[in-house]
Amino acid sequence: MSYFVNSLSEEDQEFDEIKNAAAEFYRANRVPEELEKALGELFFDNPRDVHGYLANYFTDLSPQPLISRLNGRETYDSKGQPCAEAEIFCIICNKETSMASATISSHFGPKESVLDWQIKSEERRHHAMTAVQWIVEPLNQMLKKQNPCNQLEVDHELSNFFMARQQEEKELRELEESASIVEQEVEVPASPSEKKKEKKTDKKKKGGSDKPFIPAEPPEPVLPGCLAIGSVSLAVAKSAAQIKDTPLYKYIRTLMNPKDKTGFHIPVCLVTLLSCGKTSPGKLNLLEEVILVPNPGQQVKQIITMTTNLQKEMMRIITMSSKAGVTQAILTDKGVIPMSYDRAELALDLINDACNNLDLELGTEIHLALNCAGSDLMDYTKEKYEIATGSFKSPDELVTLYQTLINKYTAVVAIIDPFRREDREQWEKLSTLIGDSCVLLSDATNKPRGLPLPGVTGYILKHVNEITVSDLISITSEQQGSILMGTASNEPCDDASLSDIAVGLGMDYVKLGGLSCAEKMTKYNRLVSIEEELAQQGILVSKEKHSLPLFQETEEEEEKEKEEETTS
Repeated sequence: MSYFVNSLSEEDQEFDEIKNAAAEFYRANRVPEELEKALGELFFDNPRDVHGYLANYFTDLSPQPLISRLNGRETYDSKGQPCAEAEIFCIICNKETSMASATISSHFGPKESVLDWQIKSEERRHHAMTAVQWIVEPLNQMLKKQNPCNQLEVDHELSNFFMARQQEEKELRELEESASIVEQEVEVPASPSEKKKEKKTDKKKKGGSDKPFIPAEPPEPVLPGCLAIGSVSLAVAKSAAQIKDTPLYKYIRTLMNPKDKTGFHIPVCLVTLLSCGKTSPGKLNLLEEVILVPNPGQQVKQIITMTTNLQKEMMRIITMSSKAGVTQAILTDKGVIPMSYDRAELALDLINDACNNLDLELGTEIHLALNCAGSDLMDYTKEKYEIATGSFKSPDELVTLYQTLINKYTAVVAIIDPFRREDREQWEKLSTLIGDSCVLLSDATNKPRGLPLPGVTGYILKHVNEITVSDLISITSEQQGSILMGTASNEPCDDASLSDIAVGLGMDYVKLGGLSCAEKMTKYNRLVSIEEELAQQGILVSKEKHSLPLFQETEEEEEKEKEEETTS
């Protein structure tokens, strides 16, 4: 009698099971088919780097990278102030990879005085530390396993998170205000004599002028931690651009209008020439910035060279001048010449003289814009604008001053923030008087979606705080009037993303400041690089010369845009 003896040992059986499982695993994941296809293409393409070819082939078959985690750290901006950096990590080819990081500027309302700089510094540090905490904890958990290429969905979640924190902060503030009111109600009431004094004071104030003085609008509170929202949004956009192997400006264009196949144009660079504002020597406060406005169609390199030559000539004139009160010519770290003047006309005459010496036609080849920073000029004790030390103007008197200045210096084609927001009547009045040749612009940093100011043609938009990339696209698409991209006062040191954003959004103008310091020149150099890249690819579109007034679409341009929209 014979018996069947299993010849396979226990080890052989185990190995056989592994082989069967492996074969099933490979079949389920289509490994044999893909290997056969890869090897076939490899043979016919005959690449020099065989293994690199195979690596690229299988990398393209990898799943879409998803966010694995966020990292936040405290860094410092160009002024040495703390800010928050967001870093995005994704799993690519089974390996966690740092994709991109981003830091955006912060905006904390009016400029602080020398007396309260310490309080403001502590406030900024608190904002930055809170932003880092948001990135490391709640935002990290919220965005884990999200697709970084879905910018709208990511930004929607970021905005919802911010609004929830904002609502919590509002409710807490209302509770504190309620408690404060209760405390005030239990205080000892004022005596009859004190009440009489108060009434007399009120009567004096009411009878002091024909028009009641409008008090300043309370500044919108900046929520601690809001820096995290804008920084994470930008870092996600940069990560997606890297995943898609495309420049950030092209990626933003696809986010803004996926069907737009037209070329790109480079925004005209508005370059700050000089400053006569409060921080400059001399009595004049009125001109925070005098800005060069080149004609469209010039290359960025040409604009930089022209501005540099103009500034050097201005400095030569100042140095050679024997006029009393004129300081030695210097260039600040902002890339501007601080002027020691007591009248605005002197600053504009200096630019005119320099242009004549260089055979530049001021008012034809180049124009000027004046940033007056009106909100910083108001003296609330006198209820007037202090345009120079000891020299005060009422809102209506300031309208007359601007009108006289524009009539004399026709090269000035734009005034930025001539008044505070509250003096709406004067905004409209000035626009009516000078609107045919000069337009009014407003810095929309505080209220990008606020009530439009009467007479304003364009707004300067900055990427700060909780503004997401999707917000920038939405504001640019929906805002009435021209939008100019601008830099904040405290910028990241080495991030040139603003230049990509301005090109991607199709901005006509970008305001980057003076030609100095690394954080500004990084952005100018990035524009030069983008311009050269677009020219090489044959998709650089040169903007035609604009007719006066600038920063304002003409009827012909509006009709042309409508025709293009209808055709598309």
